[in-house]
Formats: sequence, C-alpha cells, structure tokens
Amino acid sequence: MAERKNIRPIDNSLGHLQPQALEMERVVLGALMVDNDAFSIVSDILRPEVFYEPRNQMIYKAIQTLSMDEKPVDILTVSEQLRKDGTLEEIGGPTYIVNLSSNVVSSAHVEYHARVLAQKFLARQLISFASVVETKAFDETVDVDELMQEAEASLFELSQKNMRQDFTQIDPVLKNAVEILQRAAANTDGLTGISTGYFDLDKLTSGWQNSDLVIIAGRPAMGKTAFALSLAKNIAVDSRVPVGFFSLEMSNVQLVNRLISNVCEISGSKILNGQLDQEEWQRLDSRLRRLHGAPLYIDDTPGMSIFELRTKARRLVREKGVKIIMIDYLQLMNASGAKFGSRQEEVSTISRSLKGLAKELDIPILALSQLNRSVEGRDEKQGQGKRPLLSDLRESGAIEQDADMVCFVHRPEYYRIFQDEKGNDLRGMAEIIIAKHRKGATDTVLLNFRGEFTRFQNPQDSSIAPTRPDNGGEFIGSKMNEADPLPPPPEDGPMPF
Repeated sequence: MAERKNIRPIDNSLGHLQPQALEMERVVLGALMVDNDAFSIVSDILRPEVFYEPRNQMIYKAIQTLSMDEKPVDILTVSEQLRKDGTLEEIGGPTYIVNLSSNVVSSAHVEYHARVLAQKFLARQLISFASVVETKAFDETVDVDELMQEAEASLFELSQKNMRQDFTQIDPVLKNAVEILQRAAANTDGLTGISTGYFDLDKLTSGWQNSDLVIIAGRPAMGKTAFALSLAKNIAVDSRVPVGFFSLEMSNVQLVNRLISNVCEISGSKILNGQLDQEEWQRLDSRLRRLHGAPLYIDDTPGMSIFELRTKARRLVREKGVKIIMIDYLQLMNASGAKFGSRQEEVSTISRSLKGLAKELDIPILALSQLNRSVEGRDEKQGQGKRPLLSDLRESGAIEQDADMVCFVHRPEYYRIFQDEKGNDLRGMAEIIIAKHRKGATDTVLLNFRGEFTRFQNPQDSSIAPTRPDNGGEFIGSKMNEADPLPPPPEDGPMPF
C-alpha cells in the first residue's frame, strides 16, 4: 500500500479534538460505491470539504464527478477516476477503495450518516470562525467595531452556505392556502395582508403581504419618506399594528417631528420654529394623544449594515411582535465585513438579504430606494416622459429582481404637468405607480399630497382645506432641528407627554 500523505493533523488546541467521524466517512463512501442511487440522496448534503480526512475528500470528489457524468459508481470506476485525477496513489491505492466497499452491506442509513458528517463539518467551521475572531480580538491594532462587522458578515455567510430547505409535501401547504383564502372571504374589504390605509391601493395589493419585499422608489422631492411615514402612521397609529421603522437618514426626533406634523396637520415650518397660533395649539393638544402608546419602534442608527439590521429585526419581531418593517433607505445600508468588487454587488447582496429576511420572519419588508438621474434627462417633448421606469432603480438590477412589488412615488406637478391623459387634475396629487407586482396587477393610484404636513391621504379625505405654500407644495425644513423641543401651549395647560 502506498504511503498515506497529507493527512490532516489532529488539532489539540485547548485540549479538544476537532469534531470528526472518520469511520462514518468510510461507511458513507462505501455505501456510495455499492448503491448507485445513494448519491442522489446525499448530493445536496455533502460536499468534498465536508469530509475531515483529505483522502476521503478526494474519493468523494471522484464519485461526484462520475455521478455528474452519469457514469456507474463502483470500485473499478472510482479507482480509474482517481487515476485520471492523479490522486490514486495519494489516497492509498486500490486497496483502500476495496476496503471501503467490503465493510458495507447496505446503504439504508446513508442519509442519516451524511447529516452527521455535515454537522461535524459545520462544528469545525464554527471553531475556525471563533478562533479567527479570538486572535483578532487580542490584537490591539484591530478596530473592534470593524471586527464586529467582519465577524457578523462571516457568520451570516456561514449560515447561508449551510442553510438547507427541506421538501414539503403539498397537503399542508394546500391547507394553509385554503385557510388564507377563507380568512380573505370573511373580510368584506378583501384584505389578506396589512392594510395600507389607502382604499385604492388596498384594492390592488390586498394589503402588504407576509414574506414580501416591497421597494418604494422615487427621485428626491417626490415624497418617499413622507409616503413611508404616512404608511407607518396608518398602520401603527390608526390600526395599532406594530411597525419597526429603520431611519438611516433622519434622527428619531426629526422623524417624530414629521409624524407630529402629519397627525396634527401643522406645517413643518411651524413645528420647526414653534410659531403656532391658538387653534393649532389646541389641535396639537388634542391629536397628540393618538400618538401615545402607538406600537411604532424607531431605530435611527446611521450607516447600518444589513447584518445588524437582521439582528435587530429578529428581536423586534420576537420581543415587540412587529408585523411589518420599513427601511429609509436601502442605498444608505452597507454590507460591512464582506468583500465586494463593486457597489452594485454590495447593493445586490443587501437586496437579496432583505428578501431572505422577509421570508424568514414571514412579514412584509418595505424598503425605500433612490432612482438614478436618467428620469431627469428624459425629454417630455419626445414622448419619453418623467414617469419612472424599473430600469431607473439606482445601483443594481437585483433590486428589481428580488422585489415582490416595486412602487414609484411620482408627483407630475413637480415637472409642471397638471393633467394626466385621462383628464384628471394632478395639482396637489401624487401617483403611486405599481410597476411590478408578482402577485397581482400593475396600475397607478392617485393620492392627495399635503406637502406642508408631509402627508399622503385618500383623495376623499380633506379635514382641512389644502394650503399652497409659496414653494409650490414642497415641504420646507425636512431636516428639522432635533434640539428644539416643542414649547407648552400658552393657555391650555400642559402637553400630554
């Protein structure tokens, strides 16, 4: 027998042996050579690197090659493939192959054995991961915050590589689908998801659906954040459904100031400078009570990584019962700790991760996104129009691919367009364009845009007549001064804080 080479040394660090099951490795390889159907059972569980002993890795790789080429797998064919690979003598020659097969009578338990090997491999990976983190943590030249990001990214990558979804027979899925259908039938409004608060939008979407990734996109000044905040208000304040809101651009005080403007219908500029008249103080006093106790959870961590968001989102769902998550906005996130060739690749990873998170938590995730400048460059006279297109999504086509729904926030009035092709008056109106809808139709919904209140509302809702600011409806002072608290009303007693 040829001398065994390159056998991995035993790691005795901390007095522990590396997790391994060498006898089980030999049993699995022997079973694969006595039963040609066995490979199809373990092919999605095992990879060559799962085997601890290097020569067993080489043998499994040879079996894998033969199976992929639809060739028979036995002692002779495996030996010949190893000879072609130039590794036959390295693994111990034909004698070692014969010994593997001679000790196996049946392949009945090959799947169980394969899963044990996969678990041992994952344990070794975790040990290696922990060792690297420990070594770097002792190095005083390493930035701890960067190390945390790198560790989180590596652990996420490790979990993704080893995550396997088992097959599901159709019966339980069919039962679940019928239950959802029955619940929808019981609702006179036809909603199966979380209501948006906008009648026409709910008709198109049946509400925000669990496990969906919804992209809300638009150019600057279109009101993306105002729309997301209006949705959060409708869901958390009006319907009392718990919402998690990740604001990567504004502080939590700035965001809440805009929410106060929305709910109390007081212009943002007055919230900023505190110059409210008596009627506005009374309205603030009465309506602010609606915000107290609302299940709206805001995180304003700037430059958040997708890995940090995943951790926080899981905790919000587990501890606060959050039913929907909103992110303002996607391009401000990063995948720190992972290496990418370009920003496009990084955004693609973020997009895929958000979709995976929506499926994992089984809740809708709404992510705001910027559009590139091609919208501004299109010529209205040549019929190109200013309406956004899916191709306008900034930095990555993966956003369009991963999203279950893409909604554009578009205000034609901003481009001096005051009437649509149907003759509808577009002054003070915003179009919510559903450009992609994996589960239904695409269409456009018209909403009132109250720029002075950073508010979107149903066209039939008009508790206060719209006012037209001098800037043509643009909201002034979106970056509110978070250091200035609201003063008490002059005559009506303390605020209900």
